[in-house]
Amino acid sequence: MNQNPDHSPHVRRVVLPSGRAIEVVYFEPRSQLPERAPAPVAPGVDQELHVCPQCPADLVYPIDWEEVSATQWEVQLRCPNCEWSHVGTYPQDVVDRFDDELDQRTDDLVRDLRQLTRANMEDELARFTLALDSDGIWPIDF
Repeated sequence: MNQNPDHSPHVRRVVLPSGRAIEVVYFEPRSQLPERAPAPVAPGVDQELHVCPQCPADLVYPIDWEEVSATQWEVQLRCPNCEWSHVGTYPQDVVDRFDDELDQRTDDLVRDLRQLTRANMEDELARFTLALDSDGIWPIDF
């Protein structure tokens, strides 16, 4: 039994149909990833690719995708909530909607990150100002 499991994150690079490349970061140890995913359930014809058909999560993301023809894409999908995965071929319009959803979610994450960063900086500034006002900072601190 391994006494010191690898807890370092690992990254997989995914190139989206738009040409944008993203890196998916896995934080769980590789040893905790299931060797075999649950029996795959294919997304329905009308289902959006970001919605998991196995659980209620709408966090499905592409592991890999490749253009099969001018109007078809083969996409490997993964749900981080239930570890569902599936490889399927989808028409261009479905993949375009998926790409738009991924872009929107990326924009949302960037916006949230900026807000969180600003809130953290404001908090640090308030603590620093309080420390200055109370003579809690000395030249030796630098």
